[in-house]
Amino acid sequence: MQVELLIKGFISVLHWQTLLMIFLGVTGGIMIGSLPGLTATMGVALLVPFTFGLPINQAMGMLLGIFSGAIYGGSISAILIRTPGTPAAAATLMDGYPLSVKGEAGRALSMSVFASFVGGFTGALIMTFLSPQISKVALKFGTPEYFSLAVFGLSIIISVSGNSVIKGIIAGLFGLLVATIGFDPISGFPRFTFGSMDLFEGPAFIPTLIGLFAFSEVFKGVETIIKQQKFENKINRFLPSLKDLKLSWRAIVKSSIIGTFIGSIPGAGSDIAAFVGYSEAKRTSKYPEKFGTGVIEGVAAAESANNACTGGAMIPMLSLGVPGDAVTAILLGAFVIQGLQPGPLLYKDHMDVVYGVFAAMMLANVMMFFVGTLGGKLFAKVISIDRNILLPVIFVLSIVGSYSMRNSMFDVWVALVFGVLGYFLQRYDFPVSPILLALILGPMAESNLRRSLVISSGNPAILITRPISVLFLVLAVLSLVTSVLRQRRYSRNDGSGPSE
Repeated sequence: MQVELLIKGFISVLHWQTLLMIFLGVTGGIMIGSLPGLTATMGVALLVPFTFGLPINQAMGMLLGIFSGAIYGGSISAILIRTPGTPAAAATLMDGYPLSVKGEAGRALSMSVFASFVGGFTGALIMTFLSPQISKVALKFGTPEYFSLAVFGLSIIISVSGNSVIKGIIAGLFGLLVATIGFDPISGFPRFTFGSMDLFEGPAFIPTLIGLFAFSEVFKGVETIIKQQKFENKINRFLPSLKDLKLSWRAIVKSSIIGTFIGSIPGAGSDIAAFVGYSEAKRTSKYPEKFGTGVIEGVAAAESANNACTGGAMIPMLSLGVPGDAVTAILLGAFVIQGLQPGPLLYKDHMDVVYGVFAAMMLANVMMFFVGTLGGKLFAKVISIDRNILLPVIFVLSIVGSYSMRNSMFDVWVALVFGVLGYFLQRYDFPVSPILLALILGPMAESNLRRSLVISSGNPAILITRPISVLFLVLAVLSLVTSVLRQRRYSRNDGSGPSE
């Protein structure tokens, strides 16, 4: 029955007008995603007004194309210039950029587009056949479950801490401290704002991200520009090699499933999915100590997870009318504009539309694969630009990206402050990724913990009496223990650990 409906869905979207809209959406999404600060949310929001007079298949095809293209596009700048175009690409740069520095940008880009395609297509398939079942699980998430999910995410800090767990924990704690700036999530009282209205919502996430990764790289590049060797990147392949696929297929499959599940949890998002997928790949790797130095599995895991999240985020939106993330919240509005209300009745009354959306999502990922593959050579030309030109370009793009989120110069200053901070952290070998992870998950953990305690009249037992909550807490403990044990073992093997 579902296969027949899916075939009808493909028939409804296989018209040149719809395919053109999907192509334009994917191409525009890749361009938007590759520019720092221009997120998938912004791209979809900007183009929703242009869909008013379009048929539903063309409108959703273009918007889903932007969604899929932008999530992949963020990896391009992450790999080539260590500047994640979208928050979802922050995990990709951890191994993608080191590969680029080694002259293997083509290898990283080809794996990025392949893993993105597999992850996105897997997410779309799972969305098509299992959305009602997954939605039932996602519907069971309350404040204790969200807190436990955030704790599990924060346990990944050990995995992304590089050579020093202590420095990683310090960076993570600093990120959690920064996350407390702004309104108290329960009382609404402003904290650590120093009387500035610009800090009432805390430091804006995108400018902070741009500062930690883009501005810090510019400052580092200015310091070394005279003595720095120019590295060449030759794009001699459009697809990843069989050797790389053999190394990465397990990470791609696992991260695709992880990303879809996390995406189906309202409010989780592709950035969390990418870090969880990356951490799981590192945890189960035979050589976790090499992650962060240019391991192809790291790129594969992060990209397959964050792209699978696109399909996962559509599940609660379509079946429950509850958006999975910011982009699907805008897509929900696009449905309403078309006179349709996502939710259980959509499956009952407009099954043709639902399966048309499923087909459009799959086609968007296929088109993203072809556009990304054929454009790989063009993207990699960024590396061949003289650093004297490239660094000022990155600097200007970063300023524009920081300003464009809220049209605020304050956000530009925030980005510059975090850029200086990121520069000194790199200089003294403190990892930056734990700060980013803490900024994402800190508010989620605090607000849901406090709401849980309010619901239970201050009894913390609410966190360990609900099965899903307990499951995530157990996974967090296992993640911490296995990460610490592996790091100690490899430190001893390398002779860098404490002598016994």
